[in-house]
Amino acid sequence: MSAPQATDVRKNVPVVPVDLSVVVPAHNEEQRLGPTLEAIVGYLGASGSRFGPWEVLVVDDGSTDGTQDVVTAVAARDRRVRLVTSPENQGKGHALRLGVLASRGRRVLVTDADLATPIEELEALDKALADGPSAAIGSRSAPGATIERHQSRARELLGRAGNFLIRRIAVPGIRDTQCGFKLFDGERAREAFAESRLRGWGIDVEILQHFRRSGWPVAEVPVRWAHQPGSKVRPWDYARVLVELTALKVRSVRPADLLAVAAFLVMAVSLYAGRWADPNHRYLPESLQDQNQWEWFFAVTADNVAHLRNPLFTALQGYPDGVNLMANTVMLGLTVPLAPVTLLLGPAVTLALVMTVGLAATATAWYRLIVKRVVRHRGAAFVGAALAAFAPPMVSHANAHPNFIVLFMIPLIIERALRLCGGERVVRNGVVLGLMLVYQIFLGEEPLLLASVGMVLFAGAYAALRPDVAKAAWRPLLKGLAIGAAVCLPLVALPLYWQFFGPQSYRSVLHGDNAGNSPLALLSFSGRSLVAGNDARASALSLNPTEQNAFYGWPLVALAFAIVVRLWEHVLVKALAFTAAAAALLSLGPRFRIPLSDSTLPGPWALLADKPLFESVIEGRVAMICAPALGMLLAVAIERLVRTPNIANQFIGLTAIAAALIPIVPAPLKSVERVEVPAFIADGTWKAYIGKDETLVPIPLPDSGNAEALHWQTAAGLKFRLPGGYFNGPYGSERIGIYTASPRYTSNMLRDISFTGRVPVIGRNWQAQARADFAYWKAGALVLPPQQYQDQLRQAVDKLVGRPGRWVGGVWVWDLHG
Repeated sequence: MSAPQATDVRKNVPVVPVDLSVVVPAHNEEQRLGPTLEAIVGYLGASGSRFGPWEVLVVDDGSTDGTQDVVTAVAARDRRVRLVTSPENQGKGHALRLGVLASRGRRVLVTDADLATPIEELEALDKALADGPSAAIGSRSAPGATIERHQSRARELLGRAGNFLIRRIAVPGIRDTQCGFKLFDGERAREAFAESRLRGWGIDVEILQHFRRSGWPVAEVPVRWAHQPGSKVRPWDYARVLVELTALKVRSVRPADLLAVAAFLVMAVSLYAGRWADPNHRYLPESLQDQNQWEWFFAVTADNVAHLRNPLFTALQGYPDGVNLMANTVMLGLTVPLAPVTLLLGPAVTLALVMTVGLAATATAWYRLIVKRVVRHRGAAFVGAALAAFAPPMVSHANAHPNFIVLFMIPLIIERALRLCGGERVVRNGVVLGLMLVYQIFLGEEPLLLASVGMVLFAGAYAALRPDVAKAAWRPLLKGLAIGAAVCLPLVALPLYWQFFGPQSYRSVLHGDNAGNSPLALLSFSGRSLVAGNDARASALSLNPTEQNAFYGWPLVALAFAIVVRLWEHVLVKALAFTAAAAALLSLGPRFRIPLSDSTLPGPWALLADKPLFESVIEGRVAMICAPALGMLLAVAIERLVRTPNIANQFIGLTAIAAALIPIVPAPLKSVERVEVPAFIADGTWKAYIGKDETLVPIPLPDSGNAEALHWQTAAGLKFRLPGGYFNGPYGSERIGIYTASPRYTSNMLRDISFTGRVPVIGRNWQAQARADFAYWKAGALVLPPQQYQDQLRQAVDKLVGRPGRWVGGVWVWDLHG
């Protein structure tokens, strides 16, 4: 709209409304400014009513030559030329800000004093602006642009490199940010320049960033351009622009965002407080044996990297067959880059660091997604992200499974897919999505699979509710997904081939028939809850402490139901509700028991249970999809509450939210003193018993129920090998996945004794079998640490070996060399 009529108090005459303002920043431009003003005034004067009433504002940025005199002389002939002055030179950005804020035009053109882009190009920009965008900017890089006189070759190359970096860092999608010929909608230009902060050459990028953040379209128009002698732009000014933009980026971070990130980190550190008291000597007992396993994963990957060995395989466990590391979730995306940290500080510290920082990073990623796509209110986004990352199932996995809590890539993948749905730079975003998928595969494939299920559920619901949106989105989405797949698959082809067809690969991992959630588990409280925790009930409703995959609590479920009813008119709320409900139903498994009865009903998971990839999923984990869905529902509700003018409604609503969340606030994870490594291992005594190609055989052999020997191995710097172990490997001719090495007769017998204390009759047949198994394992020595039924185990091994063991360094040792 036109600027309102005002009065020029200096002349006491009405000010004519202006359609076009031309702003020219100038600093010591005595030689070039005169011809520039003559060209501008002459062109606009000759255009008649084409551009409507106009004005030219020259901003003298503290010139020390006759720049002001040149402007004054032109202004004396044409009162539409005005001079705006700055007492000292402060930079192009400062000058433009003064000029634009002093302008009155419905449209504002900013152009450089050298008029490197001829004023006649205004017509092309004006036509582009009339088509609907909020800005039309001249471009030397858009198809159709003409460079009539080039800069020097070196200068041009430096400029291109600088402009490339600026585009990539600040305003992707705009080819030429620095061309000094831009036409803006006047009101929006004045708003953008009023909020700008930069004083130098970076002002162009800052203004374009403001337009992009505000959702104001920008058209890039090819123009004629010619390098002018005496240009004030120097090659290193591009570096200055980058410095300015970096400073701007730092200053633009909202304090609320920094506070949210800090709060997430404090929450994560508090959760692991007992572990951080002494990372190398504290153990999370509810991780069962998983802490030993994960520390071993970090240690063996670091060892492979340090010795330039294949990071996808090792024979340090499961000897002689070895371990397919790609078929185990070793998180190569973190274990490889963090190898120096592991080698320097040890795997226990690295694992603690990954789980703590990874959990905070995941919450931060959800926060970013919610702020960008769901709500603007930072407090609402914080609560939603906190629930997404610290919900009871996430805290359960925080004991033992970093692959299920270090999920910061999942929100980034979702956001990139949403960009594709909007048709935004499909090729570029498709490539980025492909690279993100590659990285997530090296962090965890099962979480990616579950996230994909959640995204499909949400997309299906949203498409059904908004077919118009789906119709517009499916083509760019499919194109972007195809590009992403074309980028991703070649990069992961070899690792995935190794995972599914390489040595020690397996078909699937069977979890039994009871891996789904009980309906009661969705309504009950986790054993990890600070206020309402109930270990006995949670244990009865879950596989183990690391697999409490639901336990959202009935107050939160009731609150979510109330939110959905109250905000049912919103499509987003309906889609989120469907996603959460469908995930909860899938998590019940192929069949689930009706609470308080012996009756069972078929569940929809039966349709997926035997399908490739899904057959290895613990179906109860599907309920983890509910966490971000519930978090977003909560964020929407909180934003609505804080904006309602009714204080009573605010109080009631926020009280209900607090009542639903307080019972599931997690307590710090339990931490205990770690079992000490026997002196036989810690002091290196074992080296006298184990040859170069031999193994150390713990009694009983390590497995998923007792993996303390993995800690021995990491404490010894991975200098000896172990038969048995705790990892996923194949069993039998069908290569079914199990959680240890393929058992042998001797390992089975020793394990049974460790559980029952009953020693079978051991005769020559058992002794012969033991000798065969020892030879298969290339055993150098058998080692029995103190434990339950140690006397029975010692008696059995004495008979198997044919001589008694010796007490050495806190363990019983049988030297198999004679």
